[in-house]
Amino acid sequence: MGFLIDCPNCGRRDVYEFKFGGERKETPGSEAGLKDWRHYVHFNKNRAGRHEEWWYHHGCDEWLLVDRDTTTNQVFGSKRLIDLGGGS
Repeated sequence: MGFLIDCPNCGRRDVYEFKFGGERKETPGSEAGLKDWRHYVHFNKNRAGRHEEWWYHHGCDEWLLVDRDTTTNQVFGSKRLIDLGGGS
């Protein structure tokens, strides 16, 4: 099922211009052990409903954090990685 994602650089675009990068997760802290990092890398909640996901837009070569409901594919907004304090 297709849907549209609002790219802050390019405007509303078809999801097929993007690559899914996974759900947003909190990075383990400096005290985290190997078990914590394994869980972070290999496990996702994959819950139904509204949550934040990483999407890469091939059109402008940017990572976006997209607020989306996985049951309806309704997109509530998106932010560029650089606007979140990451990237270059």
